[in-house]
Amino acid sequence: MQAANTVQKRLAKGEPSYGVWQMLPGANLTRTMCRSADNVDWILVDQEHGNISDDSMHDVVAAAAACGVSPIVRVMEGQRWMIKRALDAGAHGILVPVLDTAAEAKKVVEYSKYPPMGRRGFEPLLAVDKFVEQHPHGGPVKQLTGLEYLRQANDSLVIAVQIETLEGLQNVEEIAAVPGIDVLFIGPFDLALNIGHPIPASGEMAPEVIDAIDTIQKAAAAAGKLSGIYCDTGEQAQGYAKQGFKMISVITDMIALRKIFRENLAVV
Repeated sequence: MQAANTVQKRLAKGEPSYGVWQMLPGANLTRTMCRSADNVDWILVDQEHGNISDDSMHDVVAAAAACGVSPIVRVMEGQRWMIKRALDAGAHGILVPVLDTAAEAKKVVEYSKYPPMGRRGFEPLLAVDKFVEQHPHGGPVKQLTGLEYLRQANDSLVIAVQIETLEGLQNVEEIAAVPGIDVLFIGPFDLALNIGHPIPASGEMAPEVIDAIDTIQKAAAAAGKLSGIYCDTGEQAQGYAKQGFKMISVITDMIALRKIFRENLAVV
Protein backbone atom coordinates (compact mmCIF):
# COMPACT_ATOMS: atom_id res chain seq x y z
CA MET A 1 0.00 0.00 0.00
CA GLN A 2 2.76 2.42 0.87
CA ALA A 3 4.31 1.89 -2.56
CA ALA A 4 1.08 3.09 -4.19
CA ASN A 5 0.50 6.00 -1.80
CA THR A 6 2.41 8.77 -3.55
CA VAL A 7 1.83 11.42 -0.91
CA GLN A 8 3.01 9.16 1.90
CA LYS A 9 6.12 8.15 -0.04
CA ARG A 10 7.04 11.78 -0.57
CA LEU A 11 6.37 12.71 3.04
CA ALA A 12 8.43 9.75 4.26
CA LYS A 13 11.41 11.20 2.39
CA GLY A 14 11.02 14.49 4.23
CA GLU A 15 10.21 16.30 1.00
CA PRO A 16 7.33 18.71 0.32
CA SER A 17 4.35 16.96 -1.22
CA TYR A 18 2.27 19.10 -3.57
CA GLY A 19 -1.40 18.55 -4.30
CA VAL A 20 -4.35 20.02 -6.16
CA TRP A 21 -7.84 20.72 -4.81
CA GLN A 22 -11.03 19.46 -6.47
CA MET A 23 -14.40 21.01 -5.58
CA LEU A 24 -16.35 20.13 -8.72
CA PRO A 25 -17.53 16.59 -9.49
CA GLY A 26 -16.34 14.50 -12.41
CA ALA A 27 -13.73 11.84 -13.08
CA ASN A 28 -12.67 13.56 -16.31
CA LEU A 29 -11.83 16.69 -14.34
CA THR A 30 -9.92 14.54 -11.86
CA ARG A 31 -7.83 12.96 -14.58
CA THR A 32 -7.12 16.36 -16.14
CA MET A 33 -5.95 17.79 -12.82
CA CYS A 34 -3.88 14.74 -11.89
CA ARG A 35 -2.11 14.71 -15.26
CA SER A 36 -1.53 18.46 -15.41
CA ALA A 37 2.03 18.12 -14.07
CA ASP A 38 4.49 15.45 -13.01
CA ASN A 39 4.79 16.77 -9.46
CA VAL A 40 1.16 16.26 -8.41
CA ASP A 41 1.35 13.76 -5.54
CA TRP A 42 -2.21 14.06 -4.27
CA ILE A 43 -5.62 15.48 -5.03
CA LEU A 44 -7.93 16.74 -2.32
CA VAL A 45 -11.51 15.61 -2.91
CA ASP A 46 -13.51 18.29 -1.12
CA GLN A 47 -16.78 17.05 0.33
CA GLU A 48 -16.93 19.80 2.94
CA HIS A 49 -17.21 22.85 0.70
CA GLY A 50 -17.23 21.22 -2.73
CA ASN A 51 -20.07 19.87 -4.88
CA ILE A 52 -19.01 16.24 -4.49
CA SER A 53 -21.57 13.64 -3.43
CA ASP A 54 -20.86 10.16 -2.13
CA ASP A 55 -21.23 8.68 -5.63
CA SER A 56 -18.99 11.36 -7.13
CA MET A 57 -16.41 10.81 -4.40
CA HIS A 58 -16.15 7.12 -5.30
CA ASP A 59 -15.65 7.98 -8.99
CA VAL A 60 -13.07 10.68 -8.29
CA VAL A 61 -11.08 8.50 -5.87
CA ALA A 62 -10.89 5.72 -8.45
CA ALA A 63 -9.86 8.11 -11.24
CA ALA A 64 -7.09 9.69 -9.18
CA ALA A 65 -5.69 6.36 -8.00
CA ALA A 66 -5.65 5.09 -11.60
CA CYS A 67 -3.50 8.12 -12.49
CA GLY A 68 -0.98 7.26 -9.79
CA VAL A 69 -2.06 10.24 -7.69
CA SER A 70 -3.16 9.78 -4.08
CA PRO A 71 -6.81 10.73 -3.44
CA ILE A 72 -7.24 12.49 -0.10
CA VAL A 73 -10.88 13.04 0.88
CA ARG A 74 -11.89 16.00 3.02
CA VAL A 75 -14.97 14.66 4.75
CA MET A 76 -17.80 16.99 5.73
CA GLU A 77 -16.93 16.54 9.40
CA GLY A 78 -15.32 13.94 11.62
CA GLN A 79 -18.25 11.55 11.88
CA ARG A 80 -17.62 7.80 11.86
CA TRP A 81 -19.75 7.05 8.79
CA MET A 82 -18.18 9.85 6.74
CA ILE A 83 -14.65 8.65 7.46
CA LYS A 84 -15.69 5.06 6.81
CA ARG A 85 -17.19 5.90 3.41
CA ALA A 86 -14.06 7.75 2.28
CA LEU A 87 -11.61 5.08 3.36
CA ASP A 88 -13.76 2.20 2.12
CA ALA A 89 -13.89 3.93 -1.28
CA GLY A 90 -10.11 3.62 -1.41
CA ALA A 91 -8.96 7.06 -0.31
CA HIS A 92 -5.25 7.15 0.48
CA GLY A 93 -6.01 9.47 3.36
CA ILE A 94 -8.55 11.80 4.89
CA LEU A 95 -8.64 15.43 5.97
CA VAL A 96 -11.02 16.22 8.83
CA PRO A 97 -12.06 19.89 9.10
CA VAL A 98 -12.59 21.98 12.23
CA LEU A 99 -10.72 19.80 14.72
CA ASP A 100 -10.82 21.55 18.10
CA THR A 101 -9.73 19.11 20.82
CA ALA A 102 -7.53 16.12 21.50
CA ALA A 103 -10.68 14.12 22.30
CA GLU A 104 -11.97 14.81 18.79
CA ALA A 105 -8.60 13.82 17.35
CA LYS A 106 -8.73 10.52 19.22
CA LYS A 107 -12.16 9.85 17.72
CA VAL A 108 -10.78 10.47 14.22
CA VAL A 109 -8.06 7.90 14.87
CA GLU A 110 -10.61 5.46 16.29
CA TYR A 111 -12.76 5.75 13.17
CA SER A 112 -9.78 5.56 10.78
CA LYS A 113 -7.78 2.65 12.17
CA TYR A 114 -8.47 -1.05 12.40
CA PRO A 115 -8.18 -2.78 15.81
CA PRO A 116 -6.23 -2.62 18.00
CA MET A 117 -5.52 1.05 17.16
CA GLY A 118 -9.14 1.85 16.37
CA ARG A 119 -12.57 0.46 15.60
CA ARG A 120 -12.87 0.79 11.83
CA GLY A 121 -15.10 -1.87 10.28
CA PHE A 122 -13.48 -4.23 7.78
CA GLU A 123 -14.75 -4.23 4.19
CA PRO A 124 -11.91 -3.64 1.71
CA LEU A 125 -13.50 -4.82 -1.55
CA LEU A 126 -13.67 -1.35 -3.11
CA ALA A 127 -10.50 -0.03 -1.50
CA VAL A 128 -7.98 -2.66 -2.61
CA ASP A 129 -8.15 -1.68 -6.29
CA LYS A 130 -6.97 1.83 -5.42
CA PHE A 131 -3.60 0.55 -4.20
CA VAL A 132 -2.36 -1.36 -7.25
CA GLU A 133 1.35 -0.85 -7.90
CA GLN A 134 1.79 0.04 -11.54
CA HIS A 135 4.39 -1.26 -13.98
CA PRO A 136 6.32 1.59 -15.69
CA HIS A 137 4.64 0.63 -18.99
CA GLY A 138 1.16 0.52 -17.53
CA GLY A 139 0.65 -3.12 -16.61
CA PRO A 140 -0.34 -3.99 -13.04
CA VAL A 141 2.47 -5.44 -10.96
CA LYS A 142 0.70 -6.48 -7.79
CA GLN A 143 -2.95 -6.70 -6.83
CA LEU A 144 -3.54 -6.01 -3.14
CA THR A 145 -5.57 -8.61 -1.26
CA GLY A 146 -8.09 -7.82 1.44
CA LEU A 147 -5.89 -9.36 4.12
CA GLU A 148 -2.89 -7.32 2.96
CA TYR A 149 -5.02 -4.17 3.08
CA LEU A 150 -6.08 -5.03 6.63
CA ARG A 151 -2.49 -5.57 7.77
CA GLN A 152 -1.10 -2.45 6.11
CA ALA A 153 -3.87 0.15 6.29
CA ASN A 154 -3.13 1.50 9.77
CA ASP A 155 0.39 2.49 8.70
CA SER A 156 -0.34 3.32 5.07
CA LEU A 157 -3.13 5.91 5.18
CA VAL A 158 -2.54 9.62 5.81
CA ILE A 159 -4.69 11.00 8.63
CA ALA A 160 -4.76 14.80 8.60
CA VAL A 161 -6.81 17.22 10.69
CA GLN A 162 -7.46 20.91 10.22
CA ILE A 163 -6.65 23.43 12.91
CA GLU A 164 -8.79 26.43 11.98
CA THR A 165 -10.44 27.81 15.13
CA LEU A 166 -9.32 29.61 18.27
CA GLU A 167 -10.16 26.52 20.33
CA GLY A 168 -8.13 24.31 18.02
CA LEU A 169 -5.23 26.74 18.21
CA GLN A 170 -5.36 26.77 22.01
CA ASN A 171 -5.36 22.95 22.08
CA VAL A 172 -2.93 22.39 19.23
CA GLU A 173 -0.14 20.82 21.31
CA GLU A 174 -2.51 18.24 22.80
CA ILE A 175 -4.00 17.52 19.36
CA ALA A 176 -0.56 17.07 17.82
CA ALA A 177 0.38 14.59 20.54
CA VAL A 178 -2.45 12.17 19.69
CA PRO A 179 -0.99 8.93 18.23
CA GLY A 180 -2.28 8.21 14.75
CA ILE A 181 -2.60 11.82 13.64
CA ASP A 182 -0.06 12.38 10.86
CA VAL A 183 -0.58 15.95 9.65
CA LEU A 184 -1.84 19.21 11.15
CA PHE A 185 -3.32 21.03 8.18
CA ILE A 186 -4.05 24.75 8.13
CA GLY A 187 -6.90 26.48 6.33
CA PRO A 188 -5.62 30.06 6.56
CA PHE A 189 -8.92 31.76 5.71
CA ASP A 190 -11.05 30.06 8.36
CA LEU A 191 -8.22 30.25 10.89
CA ALA A 192 -7.88 33.99 10.32
CA LEU A 193 -11.64 34.52 10.47
CA ASN A 194 -12.05 32.52 13.66
CA ILE A 195 -9.29 34.32 15.56
CA GLY A 196 -10.71 37.70 14.61
CA HIS A 197 -8.38 38.79 11.80
CA PRO A 198 -9.99 37.96 8.43
CA ILE A 199 -7.68 37.92 5.42
CA PRO A 200 -8.57 40.87 3.14
CA ALA A 201 -8.85 40.75 -0.64
CA SER A 202 -5.20 41.79 -0.90
CA GLY A 203 -4.23 38.52 0.76
CA GLU A 204 -2.04 40.25 3.33
CA MET A 205 -2.25 38.42 6.65
CA ALA A 206 -2.33 40.14 10.01
CA PRO A 207 0.64 39.43 12.30
CA GLU A 208 -1.70 37.47 14.59
CA VAL A 209 -2.55 35.09 11.74
CA ILE A 210 1.10 34.61 10.83
CA ASP A 211 1.85 33.87 14.50
CA ALA A 212 -1.02 31.36 14.66
CA ILE A 213 0.27 29.53 11.58
CA ASP A 214 3.74 29.44 13.12
CA THR A 215 2.33 28.09 16.39
CA ILE A 216 0.59 25.22 14.59
CA GLN A 217 3.68 24.34 12.58
CA LYS A 218 5.87 24.33 15.69
CA ALA A 219 3.39 22.17 17.60
CA ALA A 220 3.38 19.63 14.79
CA ALA A 221 7.17 19.54 14.64
CA ALA A 222 7.51 19.20 18.42
CA ALA A 223 5.23 16.15 18.35
CA GLY A 224 7.05 14.58 15.40
CA LYS A 225 4.13 15.29 13.08
CA LEU A 226 3.99 17.09 9.75
CA SER A 227 2.32 20.37 8.87
CA GLY A 228 0.27 21.16 5.80
CA ILE A 229 -1.42 24.24 4.41
CA TYR A 230 -3.90 25.36 1.76
CA CYS A 231 -2.53 27.71 -0.91
CA ASP A 232 -4.07 29.58 -3.84
CA THR A 233 -0.98 29.78 -6.04
CA GLY A 234 2.27 28.06 -6.81
CA GLU A 235 4.16 31.04 -5.46
CA GLN A 236 2.44 30.70 -2.09
CA ALA A 237 3.08 26.96 -2.08
CA GLN A 238 6.76 27.45 -2.80
CA GLY A 239 7.03 29.97 0.01
CA TYR A 240 5.45 27.65 2.56
CA ALA A 241 7.65 24.78 1.40
CA LYS A 242 10.69 26.92 2.21
CA GLN A 243 9.22 27.46 5.69
CA GLY A 244 9.12 23.71 6.27
CA PHE A 245 5.53 22.81 5.44
CA LYS A 246 5.28 19.37 3.88
CA MET A 247 1.71 18.77 2.61
CA ILE A 248 0.87 21.75 0.45
CA SER A 249 -1.99 22.38 -1.94
CA VAL A 250 -1.14 24.51 -4.96
CA ILE A 251 -4.33 25.34 -6.86
CA THR A 252 -8.08 24.76 -6.70
CA ASP A 253 -10.23 23.93 -9.70
CA MET A 254 -12.77 26.73 -9.09
CA ILE A 255 -10.06 29.36 -8.66
CA ALA A 256 -8.18 28.21 -11.75
CA LEU A 257 -11.32 28.18 -13.90
CA ARG A 258 -12.41 31.65 -12.85
CA LYS A 259 -8.94 33.06 -13.41
CA ILE A 260 -8.56 31.61 -16.91
CA PHE A 261 -12.08 32.61 -17.98
CA ARG A 262 -11.71 36.16 -16.67
CA GLU A 263 -8.30 36.67 -18.25
CA ASN A 264 -9.41 35.50 -21.68
CA LEU A 265 -12.83 37.17 -21.70
CA ALA A 266 -11.25 40.46 -20.63
CA VAL A 267 -9.42 40.81 -23.95
CA VAL A 268 -12.48 40.53 -26.23
